[in-house]
Amino acid sequence: MAAFALAWVRFPFRDTIFLVIVAMLMVPVQVGFIPTVTGFRESGTGFLQNYGAVWLTHTAWALPFGIFLLRNFFITLPKDLIEAARIDGASNVGIFRTIVLPLSVPAIAAYGIFQFLWVWNDLLMSLIYAQRNAIQPMTVKVTQLLGTYATEWSLLSAAAFLIMIVPLIVFISLQRFFVQGLLAGSVK
Repeated sequence: MAAFALAWVRFPFRDTIFLVIVAMLMVPVQVGFIPTVTGFRESGTGFLQNYGAVWLTHTAWALPFGIFLLRNFFITLPKDLIEAARIDGASNVGIFRTIVLPLSVPAIAAYGIFQFLWVWNDLLMSLIYAQRNAIQPMTVKVTQLLGTYATEWSLLSAAAFLIMIVPLIVFISLQRFFVQGLLAGSVK
């Protein structure tokens, strides 16, 4: 919804807000580790040792990219379509829900794939926030298969293959949205 507002709703400092969001993309994730760990620890909720810390941190760091990607896609939507809906009396929420959201399924699928692959392949954030053995993801478990003096390469190869299956299934299942998005602009 923020991307829609930055694309189609006129309000003061809209371009400045978008510039700040783009600038947030330049900040590396590692910069936020110490403040977030400190914040989670001082909150006293036990949030540091469960899935919530990983989920919340990934969501916070992915928002600027999502807003950037979707805003740039929303700008390419036909202006006449949005204006016709406004003339018909549709609110911004109604326009977003009934017109923009169905047309932006390819962009949302692309963002979903990017975000899924980023979270799936992220080892460092899982090492920091998911320290309990029971909640560690597969990427952490595979690194534990590496031995100090010897490595079982067959076991490591099998684990790497198993880790690869889930992203492959996600990509293949969402691939039709990419094709649909490419073909949508080719035929008038």
